[in-house]
Amino acid sequence: MPVEMSRQRFEELVSEALDLIPPAFAGAMDNVVVLVEDRHPDEPSLLGLYHGIALTERTMDYGGVLPDRITIYREAILDICRDEDEVVDEIAITVVHEIAHHFGIDDDKLHELGWG
Repeated sequence: MPVEMSRQRFEELVSEALDLIPPAFAGAMDNVVVLVEDRHPDEPSLLGLYHGIALTERTMDYGGVLPDRITIYREAILDICRDEDEVVDEIAITVVHEIAHHFGIDDDKLHELGWG
């Protein structure tokens, strides 16, 4: 049975997960915003999504662009968790996974590192 949780509490947990990112990585994040939405419109079971130009792909021409977006999908995460502890863990995993994409780490490498 999915976990019931307010949007406000979920957003607090996302913020707490971001606070766990080591300062060296957090400081290296550039022009990226983290958002919470209920569901991805085309893939309702998607937990998170990075949309932007990874740091490793940016060239000297990069500039004047809207921020990259990391979206965490609240209802999809709540659907697969049984309690708040699982929600905390899944948010942390999803946030790290999407931030890794911002740093240019692809899904294959994430699986190899145990974050897939």
